[in-house]
This record gives sequence, structure tokens and C-alpha cells, in this order.
Amino acid sequence: MLERNSIISAFTNQLQPLDYVLAFWEAGSTAFARNDQWSDLDFYIVVEDEYVEKAGEQLALILDKLGGYDLVFQLPEPTWHGHFQIFYRLKNASPFLFLDIVIMKESSPDKFLQYAVHGQPVVFFDKKGIVKDDPVNPDILLEKLKKRLEYLKTTFELFKVLTLKELNRNKPVLAYPYYFSMTLRPLVEVLRIKYAPFHYNFFTAYIDHDLPSDIYQKLKRFFFVAEEKKLRQAHADAVKWFEEVVNQIDFAEVRKKLIKSN
Repeated sequence: MLERNSIISAFTNQLQPLDYVLAFWEAGSTAFARNDQWSDLDFYIVVEDEYVEKAGEQLALILDKLGGYDLVFQLPEPTWHGHFQIFYRLKNASPFLFLDIVIMKESSPDKFLQYAVHGQPVVFFDKKGIVKDDPVNPDILLEKLKKRLEYLKTTFELFKVLTLKELNRNKPVLAYPYYFSMTLRPLVEVLRIKYAPFHYNFFTAYIDHDLPSDIYQKLKRFFFVAEEKKLRQAHADAVKWFEEVVNQIDFAEVRKKLIKSN
């Protein structure tokens, strides 16, 4: 079975000699020094603008030398982020060790290099000094967070009844999805705005690291409501907590967090 280091070495050895490939690094959990045996590989490749397609073809050749793949998924284009992105599951590796590969043009303005948001990448090679921190403007993000909070306040107030509607109809199977999407997700987001604003839209990713331990422990019980009769109370408690957190958010303090962590 292939290990992550052998996969990294294979990609580095095959990509680095290519003149049109300018940089190659790993992001994801590795960028936060949190990768483990269950982590996938998040590869970022920067190429000269006209070579994205050729670089994509090169991936198949590299994977063929590693024993091939049995599953592939390319993100439909145009992608939401504007880059070519493809996923591979290798035949000779753990299914957890699938590849998430993004190919970026050299001219692309956003290469996910805001270290405060995406962590510090592990660079395998960088021929033109491309990989460097692109600090987030705290004031621009702060205004975005303010608008986002107003959106959450309005939509939460409007849609919080959806869980109750299905419980009143004695349809808990319909109630649970509303509880997760319309109650828990916005609750997590306002907690992140308060405690971890750079990751306000990460939902549960890294949440055990991003939130204070007591807040994380309190939040856990809202995710494990096994009995439908307890769902109504969990929903009520989550609504109350959401409203408390919204009233506690001090954007002067949020700005201090942004500046300190940037």
C-alpha cells in the first residue's frame, strides 16, 4: 500500500523538472499540522497560464506509475473558485488517502495563500517565490462579517420554525434535517464569528481546535440528540444560545482577533 510520503515524492519528482510547473505544495490539515492516518492529500499546483490542460494530463501519467486509480471526479467548470480541481482514489492506497488536486494559473489572483485562513502550506518546490502569505485585510473581512451576521439573524429568526413545524406534525425524520441546517449550522457560524472569525464559514472543520474547549463541549450535545422527544428541547436550547451569542458579539473584539491572528 502506498504511503503519503511516497505519493508526495512521486509527484514532486515528476512535476519539478517540467518548466511550465512553477510551484507545488500541500495544504489542508497538513497546513495546520493536524494531518493523521485518516487525512487525504490536498495538492496545489501552479503552472504557466496556458498549461493547465497539459498539467492535468500529466497527473494521469504520474498516477499510472503509482498503480493507477479506480475513481476520479473532476469539479464541473467553471468551478466556484475559478481553478481546475480533480479528485482521485488510488488503487494502491488507503481510500482515506484520496487526492484533492487543484491546478492554478500563474496569473490567478487568489491562490488560497491566506495563512490565517488556510494554514501555512508545506512547499515541495517553488521556482518563482509564489508561495507566500497573502494577509487578509481585517477591515474588509470585518465588514463582511457584519453583513453576514445580519443575514444570519434574519434567516435564523425566519426559519427556526421549520424544525418545530415538522415536530408538530409528528414527522421527526423531516424535522432533523431542518434542525441541522437551520438551527445548528447558523449557531456554529455565529460562534465562529465570535471566537474564530477567520474560519467563520468552515462549519465543523477544525471546530475542536477553533473554539474554546468549554464552548466546544457545550456544542457537542446539540449534535447528538438520539431521541425525537428530546429534539424539541435541544432546538429550544440552541435557539436561546444563538440569540445569546448574537448579542455578545463585539466587533471591536472581533477586529482585535483578526489583527492578532493575521
